[in-house]
Amino acid sequence: MGIAHLSLIDPIPNNAIMPVLNWASKSSPQPVSAALELESVLYPQGKGYPAPDFENQLILGDNLAAMSALLPEYEGQVQLIYADPPFFTNRLYPARVGRGEDSRRPQDWVLAEGYADHWSDIDAYLDMLYPRLYLMHRLLAPDGSLYLHLDWHANSYARLLLDEIFGVERLLNEIIWVYHGPSPIRSAFNRKHDTLLLYTKSDKYTFNVDAVRTPYDPNTVKTFESSPKAGFGKVPDLKRGKVPEDWWYYPVVARLHSERTGYPTQKPEALLERIILASSNPGDLVADFFGGSGTTGIAAIRHNRHILMVDAAWRAVHTARARISAETAEPFGMLRVVPIGESGRSSKLPPMKLDSQRIVNANIEEGNLRLNIKAALQAEVDYWEVDPDWDGRIFRSALQGRRPPRRGEIPSELVIPAQWLGERAAVRIVEVSGEQELVVLDGMSGI
Repeated sequence: MGIAHLSLIDPIPNNAIMPVLNWASKSSPQPVSAALELESVLYPQGKGYPAPDFENQLILGDNLAAMSALLPEYEGQVQLIYADPPFFTNRLYPARVGRGEDSRRPQDWVLAEGYADHWSDIDAYLDMLYPRLYLMHRLLAPDGSLYLHLDWHANSYARLLLDEIFGVERLLNEIIWVYHGPSPIRSAFNRKHDTLLLYTKSDKYTFNVDAVRTPYDPNTVKTFESSPKAGFGKVPDLKRGKVPEDWWYYPVVARLHSERTGYPTQKPEALLERIILASSNPGDLVADFFGGSGTTGIAAIRHNRHILMVDAAWRAVHTARARISAETAEPFGMLRVVPIGESGRSSKLPPMKLDSQRIVNANIEEGNLRLNIKAALQAEVDYWEVDPDWDGRIFRSALQGRRPPRRGEIPSELVIPAQWLGERAAVRIVEVSGEQELVVLDGMSGI
């Protein structure tokens, strides 16, 4: 088993002795050779179709390769990075894909592959984390900020890595996210908090204090109203509110029924909204390289930021795509990581069945293309989308149907205007099981 240990180095530029974390397999972090390939462009509900430009990106693939491929264009350009990597729990986290099951009976849930947080030892985990933190530092703008989200399993190791990469003086806050809920622990205090390490690239950074103020406690307001001596003569602006402390209480997503997607370890939207409002401005680029279910993207787009999101799990990218398509009117690109020197696409996708019309009926009515999911098969479909003028390579998704995350049926019909139709259209279908199908419809022009 690997053992990480501390040593002392004499860092530049301040010549102060500081501890550095070392382990047997530690090596100098470097980018890897990789490129990005555009797989599709999504125009939420046809808005902006077929404009070629997009500013939001969702990338499928290993984030070390993705960040390396992004460096030529984005080095020093990202204003805010939120990183929620595996926690070194050595657990497997399945995704819940069923609908309507009793939330109190997990043994009855329909599950699919989510992601694995399993490592042979702490050295293997640090080998994963260290080069990725290094590339995040390179991608950050000079006034950018990084929030690294971990818990008790590995946050102490990560802090030393960040001290080495950013400098000990660049730690701005250690934020504690507090939550509550049942726990099987009976031999220790229940572990009910995570840690967010906030580092800045320099001493000039964005912090919008007024955007994250919170109301004073009602008892505090009453105290100041009742006595002129309260606060030892210092009277706060009670209407403006206070700056939040470095401990935050938000319920976990398991208790937020309207937000739950079924993807494991999903974080609450309010947590990400506070981070984005505090450490970025409208129009800024926000990145999440462990994108998961897409909560960072939802919060960023909702507050008029642009987003770069990466995840190696197909299920995560699919979940994020469906959520973001319901939130924004702006087109966004979906890309895949392609290692340089390797043929074909490396990012793993579920198998694609070509030219199958098992699920969709297509009809022309008044010049428009009307598509319907066959009634008997609607329960199998989780998401579907249409490219009215498919070129056989890049899928331009003009219309989408997504299953509501909690209740309700997936839209069973999509109607494509005649003016959008080219020589052939394509319909891409994602089933609840994860299987994908592509239906190609020829002879669409001249209608």
